[in-house]
Amino acid sequence: MLTLSDALTRCPLVAILRGVKPSEVVEIGQALIDASFAIIEVPLNSPDPLESISLLAKAFGPKVLVGAGTVTSADQVIDVGEVGGRLIVMPHADASVVRAAKAGGLYALPGFATPTEAFAMVAAGADGLKLFPAEANPPKVLKALRAVLPRHMPIMPVGSITPDNMPEYWAAGANGFGLGSALYKIGATPAQVAVSATQFVTAIHRIRGA
Repeated sequence: MLTLSDALTRCPLVAILRGVKPSEVVEIGQALIDASFAIIEVPLNSPDPLESISLLAKAFGPKVLVGAGTVTSADQVIDVGEVGGRLIVMPHADASVVRAAKAGGLYALPGFATPTEAFAMVAAGADGLKLFPAEANPPKVLKALRAVLPRHMPIMPVGSITPDNMPEYWAAGANGFGLGSALYKIGATPAQVAVSATQFVTAIHRIRGA
């Protein structure tokens, strides 16, 4: 079974499929996997998100880490786990949601925007931290946070991330990225997603190689 650490090592990019429909999610998921993605997130404010998560988990099993985004309550954590999701991604810093994820054997990536929130989530047992929104927290902010946060804790900027701005965040201490509308927009075809995914993967290979 793929771990979060292994997934980030393989490809430190999280595909955020906000708005995806169950009828299209497996084909889009396959396009992402073909481009080397290892983590796929379906936000819970998408149409029938639990069905999409279930379909992805069944289709790709241990090869990919599948989970939910925009998770805001402990009850939602339980729902995600029941359909095969293994990753809980949050827009905010809520210790009760993190604890619920860990109690259910799921990985937890809570959102944070301040040092206080970040340290609180580390103390709650987070497996990684989502710097959100990244557009309000430029690389120089991440660099300052990285200097004080535990070195083992992955930090992933999310929000308006593109292949062009990834290098500066990486140099500031990012360990990966959550990719939204620059990767997938509602109505995008698998072929269109494949093109965007390849651009991001090419960019991250270039960054890591440097």
